[in-house]
Amino acid sequence: VAEGEPGEGREPFELPRFWDALGQTFQVTSQEATKLSLAFSRPPLPSAEDCQKLSEDVQKAVLAVATVYYWLPKGQGTTLRKMVRDATTEVVEGMIQLTDTILNATVESLSQEQLISTGGVWEACEQVSNLPRDNQAAVVSALAACLGVVKDAVEEMEHALVEGQDPYGDIMEDEELGFRGNRDTYWSEADRQLLGSCMGLMKASKACLKKVLAAVKAHGKADSPEQIAQLDDLADIANEISPSVDELALSMYPPVNPLAVRLNAAKLASVLKKVLEIAKTSHVCPLSEEGWVQFLTGAVDHNMNKVKNFTQGQL
Repeated sequence: VAEGEPGEGREPFELPRFWDALGQTFQVTSQEATKLSLAFSRPPLPSAEDCQKLSEDVQKAVLAVATVYYWLPKGQGTTLRKMVRDATTEVVEGMIQLTDTILNATVESLSQEQLISTGGVWEACEQVSNLPRDNQAAVVSALAACLGVVKDAVEEMEHALVEGQDPYGDIMEDEELGFRGNRDTYWSEADRQLLGSCMGLMKASKACLKKVLAAVKAHGKADSPEQIAQLDDLADIANEISPSVDELALSMYPPVNPLAVRLNAAKLASVLKKVLEIAKTSHVCPLSEEGWVQFLTGAVDHNMNKVKNFTQGQL
């Protein structure tokens, strides 16, 4: 049987039943972590027979968590499945850490490390209630996370580009190091013109994610394999925006290498065009949404052309 696919003879997959089962296995695992921790919290230590029973119960709980995760078919959405997998992995790793902490304890009393490890398992098990319930909700969550990271990057670069601002002012004492006026630590006027267009691309990235997120919230569905696949495609390409924004931002710090800036700007522009194209051809973008797709496509092209013009004679 392929990973995560229903086996022959198994009942048709139902998301509500899956969530009930996953919630139960996470709860049982949390309870087993508590039992294990309490058993080793004070003398006398459990007998060999009790240890055997404790370890078997922990193993059963962890195997049940993993088994239920594998019930979730890939057809329900790779974005959703990754989030469930990450939550499952945290529970399993938490139990491993708790067991290691108990095995390596040198005193017969409840240590701070054991308390922290037990709390870590509880926290990991409680995550099940916060997981998105279908692929539409999972993609909304993924896009919102991407948007948060890009917003931070845009704000940081806007702050650094304030007129007269030394981009390294918070980490360099110019008087002591004697770098004031050094072109390696300051932007020239030509640099600032180029970086203005780069900022245009970064702001277009933020706008693009905001609009796609709103469209997925308003129109996104996870009722058919085609809809689920389209949502996954959007999440996958949107995940490339943040790293591309970061690479462009890093290349914008002095000393500015125009070729590096142009290459990173072109990479970001390409990713944004793909996001907009995938959104436009998917179910999240009815005719009412096509206006902003066209506008943002034009904004990306406009700023990229300006970057090309500013770097034309410097390459």
